[in-house]
Amino acid sequence: MTAGQHADSGALVADLQAAIGDARRVSTSESVLRTHGEPLMADMPPAPPDVVVFARSRDDVVAVLALAREHGAPVVAFGAGSGLEGESLAPRGGISLDLTGLDRIEIRPADLQATVGAGVTRKALDRATGEHGLWFPVDPGADATLGGMAATNASGTTTVRYGSMRQNVLGLEVVLADGRVVRTGSRTVKTSAGYELGQLFVGSEGTLGIITEVTLRLYGIPEHVVAVRAPFPDIEAACRCAAALVATGVSVIRCELVDASTIEMVNAYRGTRLPADVHLFLEFGGSREGVEGDVAATRDLAAEFGCTDLQASSAWAERQELWAARHDALYATQHANLGKAMFGTDTCVPVSELPGAVAYARGLIAAAGLEASIVGHVGDGNYHALIAVDPRDEDEVARAHAVRGQIVRDALARGGTCSGEHGIGMGKMGYLEIEHGDLIPLMRGIKELLDPAGILNPGKIFD
Repeated sequence: MTAGQHADSGALVADLQAAIGDARRVSTSESVLRTHGEPLMADMPPAPPDVVVFARSRDDVVAVLALAREHGAPVVAFGAGSGLEGESLAPRGGISLDLTGLDRIEIRPADLQATVGAGVTRKALDRATGEHGLWFPVDPGADATLGGMAATNASGTTTVRYGSMRQNVLGLEVVLADGRVVRTGSRTVKTSAGYELGQLFVGSEGTLGIITEVTLRLYGIPEHVVAVRAPFPDIEAACRCAAALVATGVSVIRCELVDASTIEMVNAYRGTRLPADVHLFLEFGGSREGVEGDVAATRDLAAEFGCTDLQASSAWAERQELWAARHDALYATQHANLGKAMFGTDTCVPVSELPGAVAYARGLIAAAGLEASIVGHVGDGNYHALIAVDPRDEDEVARAHAVRGQIVRDALARGGTCSGEHGIGMGKMGYLEIEHGDLIPLMRGIKELLDPAGILNPGKIFD
């Protein structure tokens, strides 16, 4: 069933309005549908739902799922809509269940924990935890919702030090397709009580249940933080330095690669004047003495790989400016290529394989006659090639698809994965078959057990 063509959508909308009790929170407005069905990346088509429901409680979610089962309507959980693989799109129409109204925050400073509604954003949690000298470090760049971050097992710039969502989720509240509310995990930092079913839902992209609440680890804000900008003569030298840096065991919080073309686009987008060189953006945190020692060691190490102008700063404003430049890399690339579609890769390889993987990708892109920028969380081996393609040029689109496939196959041959952090969604189903074809039947079995009617985010991960 295609988007916007769900059978008896009028009856579904009427029943939803009656169940929610507030017609304003059940919308079929064209602009609202468009907002909930517009992809962030231009390499997949828009896929709007038939109706958007704005939930404000777990009971709203339970009521929506009951009607979805009755009408046979798909349900797609929606947070900030920042997923890059179309996780929150509705290719089969149905209900987009907007969870941003689930915005409760409970901080337990003594336990270094927070319990938050699925609609709480990362920055909102940061504001609440900062009052206690704490922070939640998982940083995918976008101001994503914590429920969405759990559903996609998000990671990002700080993974090298703190891990992904999977390492930082202690418990979940989930509404299953049959309306049952289950809670996984506990408020303890460890448990050996049976299967850890919560890990099924982290990274399941809303295909197994709707996450309504997340309990998270918190950390103390480091005493002293220094950001570093280190230019290198070429991208391979920067990657080799990143691998060596991680191996030394210094207190690096962030280790990010930004290539020269991306720096130029960021300068144009943000009005900055960063040198147009390949860079590592780094951040260190800990005691003042320890951080200063780590920065000095990094300066010496970087020099061995051709870095002659390493710049370090502990000033808050300068650190924010540096990370804003990194987080805006995608938007800067899109701005510099207006009218073109962005084809992204999300491969992750063992850190020791990173220089070879990036060099291979660069060679493929050049041989195909394509333009691309390369950025990545190179401290954990995750890199992204952002390929700009004219969507009207069928040959160019075909070349971009071929390059992406070759990059994935190369990553798998190096012991890596097709997706380090973006998930599978609609965009990587074919690549998942290549990587985990032998496990797909097991995944399907779990899906059929928890969602026998197939109403939860159909058309994602696998058909």
